[in-house]
Amino acid sequence: MVYATVRANPGIGGEVKAYSSDEARKMPGVKRIIEISSGVAVVADNTWRAIQAANALEITWGAPNYPATSGEMWDILADTIDNAGPNIARKKQGNVDGALKDADVFEAEYRVPYLAHAPLEPMNAVVKVTDQQVDIWTGTQIPDFIQQHTAKLTGHRIENINMHVLPMGGSFGRRLEDTYVMQTVEIANAMRGTPVKMTWSREEDFAHDYVRPMALARGRGAVKDGQVESYDLKIACPSIMDSQMFRLMGRKMPGPDTTITTGADDQPYNIPNYRVRGFKSPEMVPVSSWRSVGASHCGFHHESFMDELIHEAGADPLAERKRLLADDPLSVKVLEEVEKMSGWTGPKPGGGRGRGVAFTLSFGVRTAIIVEVMKMAGGIKMTNVWGAAEVGKVLDPINFEAQFSGGIVFGLGHAMNCELTYEDYAPTQANYYDYEGMRMHQVPKINVVGLENGERVTGIGEPGVPPSAPALANAIFAATGRRIRELPFYNHIDFA
Repeated sequence: MVYATVRANPGIGGEVKAYSSDEARKMPGVKRIIEISSGVAVVADNTWRAIQAANALEITWGAPNYPATSGEMWDILADTIDNAGPNIARKKQGNVDGALKDADVFEAEYRVPYLAHAPLEPMNAVVKVTDQQVDIWTGTQIPDFIQQHTAKLTGHRIENINMHVLPMGGSFGRRLEDTYVMQTVEIANAMRGTPVKMTWSREEDFAHDYVRPMALARGRGAVKDGQVESYDLKIACPSIMDSQMFRLMGRKMPGPDTTITTGADDQPYNIPNYRVRGFKSPEMVPVSSWRSVGASHCGFHHESFMDELIHEAGADPLAERKRLLADDPLSVKVLEEVEKMSGWTGPKPGGGRGRGVAFTLSFGVRTAIIVEVMKMAGGIKMTNVWGAAEVGKVLDPINFEAQFSGGIVFGLGHAMNCELTYEDYAPTQANYYDYEGMRMHQVPKINVVGLENGERVTGIGEPGVPPSAPALANAIFAATGRRIRELPFYNHIDFA
């Protein structure tokens, strides 16, 4: 077996214009240097030597086909939401324009950044190509697509391509892509008969992740007699389906992209005048599915704006949500459960604490979360989280607790301090030291409950993510009076 790694354009998609491998070829253990379709591969006698030699390559890259900086990308989203027509408009109730025409309108804007998947195990695969067959060992969520793409690359029949699907050290949607596998296939195809183990460096993984899209939302609403009366939300972001399906299937998906508004336009609130629209921006950085997909950002947009309108109405944030969800008893029950679990007496229970509540229906699962924070000398400290989810039947209590709690930690950690910001076509974050997530000492006490009132058994791996960020934002507001409308929060507030 030989070991390989790849240097690809720091921005995704730009071609190799020229490269020098003189220094790399002289380094210990280097066996071959191969130009492949997406970059330059180094083959060595171990992974460490391959990575060191790859770092010594001098490569001139062509520019990718997207804007160079995050600032330019935000401008594109703003232009989309201002000037483009909606791509999807599934939620339309009452007469929003008429209701807001003469009302005292409240407005707010929300932003969420690009996010990496950042699984603990970086991208890797082992491939052996012979004239008769191809064997592929890797962790993947798309084995069928890998077989199809390998057949096109090597000329083998699909039945002669053997997939050995292995357990994964994390994915969160990252292994719904196959770039890393196809790079390994290219290298092994050039070295037929020799097994090739390819491993990306952590920096390569961050630079070439197909990321969770950035998104911009604008809300307009009005209240009346202490209640939310009108709610109008516009969300702009790139299309996950266009980007991801083109890579996997060679074509874009027809029709509107529901992921732009999932977790916002499918909520069971009964608001007299209620509208949610999604606006598809031009393609920018290639994007893909991330844990809870569109609901991951729409939950923040929708429930942050909901909380602000409830505050404008002077109502209790939990009681008003229950009132607005009265036509959907299963949703009310999850809110009643977290109300009971937390001993809810309002968003300000005293002692420097603040509590925030959020509700999101995603993947068929009604989920409510309350986050409690406390002001400390070093910043905000999360002390408790209570969560309830309607899953129909809890089949495995231990797995339920692990998945639900893990989704909450995933959502809160990314909301605290994770983002990808782009300069010169590439993310400025390259490793865990500048993409931290939540540290062990920051993890609050988490209590979760699965309700079994529904008729259908549902999953729990993703629904804990969407309400986590808005619940934390709402708790920070309750404790400090600061309304943070942009993720991640660490750009605006410190965490203890």
